[in-house]
Amino acid sequence: MRKAILFFAAMLAMSTTVMAEDHVMAATHGSKKSADEAAPQVLSLSLKEAQDYAIQQNRSLKNASLAVQEAYAARWQTIAAMLPSLDGSIGKSVMYDDDFKEKLINFPGMAAPMSMSPWTYGVTAAIGLNGQGIVGVLLNNIAIDMKKISLKQSESQLRGNVMGSYVSVLALQSITNLLDSSLANIQGLEQMTRYAVEAGAAEQTAADQIRVRVNALKTSINNQKFSIELATNSLKVLLDVPVETELVLTENMDDVLSPERVVTLLGENFAIENNLNYQLLQKQVDLAKKNVHMAGWAYGPTVSLAYQYNYRDYGGESGFEMMNSPHTIAFSIKMPLWSSGKRAAGVVEKKIALEEAKNTLSETTDNLAIQYRQLCFNLTNAYETYLNEKDNMEVAKRVFASATNKYKYGASSNMELTNASNDLINVQSSYIQSILSLVNAQVELEEFLNN
Repeated sequence: MRKAILFFAAMLAMSTTVMAEDHVMAATHGSKKSADEAAPQVLSLSLKEAQDYAIQQNRSLKNASLAVQEAYAARWQTIAAMLPSLDGSIGKSVMYDDDFKEKLINFPGMAAPMSMSPWTYGVTAAIGLNGQGIVGVLLNNIAIDMKKISLKQSESQLRGNVMGSYVSVLALQSITNLLDSSLANIQGLEQMTRYAVEAGAAEQTAADQIRVRVNALKTSINNQKFSIELATNSLKVLLDVPVETELVLTENMDDVLSPERVVTLLGENFAIENNLNYQLLQKQVDLAKKNVHMAGWAYGPTVSLAYQYNYRDYGGESGFEMMNSPHTIAFSIKMPLWSSGKRAAGVVEKKIALEEAKNTLSETTDNLAIQYRQLCFNLTNAYETYLNEKDNMEVAKRVFASATNKYKYGASSNMELTNASNDLINVQSSYIQSILSLVNAQVELEEFLNN
C-alpha cells in the first residue's frame, strides 16, 4: 500500500491529465465522522504528531485493534466451555387421563388426594473436560499473539504511509515556492522586453519567446498546486479528517529527511527476532504444532460430571411423592473407539501442515539477511541520489537566476534564458522522485527492523 501511495504522489508531480474530483470524493468519503466527533477546522501537525494522530483516528487501524479484542473474547469462550455450567428450570405438567388419575388417587397407601398437575423445579450443574478443550485455549493464545503482531504491522504501515504523504506535500510546496519566485523574475523580464519592443529596441520575437516561458512556468505552477491538493487530500484520508479541514505542516524537508536518521538506520544491527514477518511465521509454526496436538487428542477421552436436582410438587402429602428422589449425580467417561481412519487422517493432515510452516519459516529466515542488505543498499543509493538531485536543483536555480540577470542587462540571448528555464522545470521532476524514493527506502528499512 505504501509503494502505491508514493508512486501515486510521484505521478502527481508529472501529470496534468488526472481529474481531481474523483480523489476529492474519495478523501471526503474516507474522512466522514459523526456529529459528536467533529474534527478541528485547522490542524497543525509535525510528522510525528501526524503519525500519532493517524494511529488514534484511522478506522482501518481501529478494526485491527478490535480484531485483538475479538481474539480475547474467543479465548474466553473456549475456557468457559470447560468450566461448570448451571441451569435452572421450572414447569408444570397436566394429566388428562381421568381413569389413570382415579387409580393413582385410590392407590393403597395414599394418605390423601394429590394434584395430578405438579409443578417441577430443577437445577442442573455440569462440567466436561477433554484434551482438545485445553489445547484449544493454547490455540487461542497463539491467535491473540498473531493478531497483536498484525496490529503492529498495520501501525507500522500506517506510519510509513503518513510519512510518504507528509513529505510529498512538503516537496510539492517547496517546488511551488521555487517556481513562484522564478515566475516573478521572468515576468519582470517580459515587461522589460515588451517596453523594449514598443521603443523599437527589440524584436517582437524576443517578447513572444519570453511570453512562452511565462506561460510554461504558470502551467507548471498550476500543476504543482493541483498535485498539492491531491497529496493533501490523501494525507487527510490517512488522518481520517474531513476534507474541509485545513492542514498546516509544521516541519520542513530538512527536518524529516535528515542525514542523522539515515546514518542511524544504516548503523543498526539486524535482529531477526524483531522482524514482524518472522514473528508472524514463527507463530504460524507454533499454531501448526498445536493443531497436531489438537488432532491427536481426538483419540482422548471426555470426562463429564453432572448433578441434577429435580423436585415435583404434587400439592399434598402422598406416598407417591416420597418415591421420587430429587437428587441425581452422573459421571461418565467417553472414549472414542473407531472412526474408519478419520482421526488418523486428521493427524497426518496437521503434521503435513506443520512441515509446510517449518519450510516457510526456514526459507524466510535465509532470505531475511539478504533482504536486509538489499534494503540498506536501497537506502544508501536513494540518499545519494537525493543529495545529487538536490544539488542539481540548487544549480538549476543559480543558472536560471544568472541567465535572468544577464538577459536583463543584455549579456545573454533569449535562447540561454529559455534553456535555463527548461532545465529548472525538468529538474523538479527528478528532485521530487528522488525525495519519494528516499522516503520509500527509509520506511521499508524501518518496517523491516520494526523500528
